[in-house]
Amino acid sequence: MCKYLCACILACSYLLFSTSLRAQDVIKLQSCEGNPYQHTVDSIKKVSADQGYVLLREASVQMESEYEMPVVLPMQAGTIYQFVFIGDPTSKLYEVRMYDFNERQVVYKRHQWGDVDGSVISYTYTPQFSEYHMIKPVQVNKQKKKLCGYVMLMKKPEPTAKK
Repeated sequence: MCKYLCACILACSYLLFSTSLRAQDVIKLQSCEGNPYQHTVDSIKKVSADQGYVLLREASVQMESEYEMPVVLPMQAGTIYQFVFIGDPTSKLYEVRMYDFNERQVVYKRHQWGDVDGSVISYTYTPQFSEYHMIKPVQVNKQKKKLCGYVMLMKKPEPTAKK
C-alpha cells in the first residue's frame, strides 16, 4: 500500500513540476497606461459618427514589437463594419490582417512609417456570414520593444423602417 501511495505521489509531483507541462507564454490583452492617442481617437470617433457609424468596442492595448495581438469579434452577415488600428508613431511598419471563422484571410492592410495615413489603419468590411472574425494588428519598432496600440470596431446601423 505504501509503495502504491509513493508511486502516485511521485507521478503527481512529476506532472505538476514538469517543465513540458507548465503553461506556455500566453499573450494577454492588457491596456496601456493612459492613452497617448486620445486626440487621434476622438477625431476618428467624430468623423465616423458623422458618417453614421456607431462605436461597438474600443481598447488601448499593450503590444510587443513584431508580435501580433489577436482580437476576436462576432460579426453579423450584411452589416457594414469599420475597424481602426492606431499604432505607435515611431514604429516603422503597421499591418492588420483579418480572418474569418474558417481561418481564411479576408483583409490585409499594410502601412509604413512616412505613409500619408501614417500609424492609422482603417478599413470597412461587410461579412458574408454571421460568425466570429479574428483581427491581428502588428507593428514593428526597432527602438522600443513595448508599444501601445489602439483598436476600435464600429458598425453602421441598419436603416430603421419608416412608417
